[in-house]
Amino acid sequence: MAWIYLLLAGIFEWGWPVGLKLGTSEVGYSVAWLFFAGLTMFASGTFLLIAQKTIPMGTAYAIWTGIGAVGTFILGILLFGEAATLERFFFIGMIVVGIVGLKMASSKE
Repeated sequence: MAWIYLLLAGIFEWGWPVGLKLGTSEVGYSVAWLFFAGLTMFASGTFLLIAQKTIPMGTAYAIWTGIGAVGTFILGILLFGEAATLERFFFIGMIVVGIVGLKMASSKE
């Protein structure tokens, strides 16, 4: 169950960068989007806290940030038209390999 909590923590991690990006503009701030960012930060941290009761802290943190990085990378392309270059996909792929590797290595503990 801890791995599901860690996955949820990583997914909620996608929300706060999106909320911050949509919550700020040249004309001012959107309180609703900034609240969304804060709410997803809280949810992400809470699920990480629960996951770390079973999963080693370093493993949990690395996977949590990796899921967050990969998710926000994809959302950046889909929602904000960020560059979808081969180089960027290659290096995101390396993060995915690291996430999978940590999960496989931790199942042996």
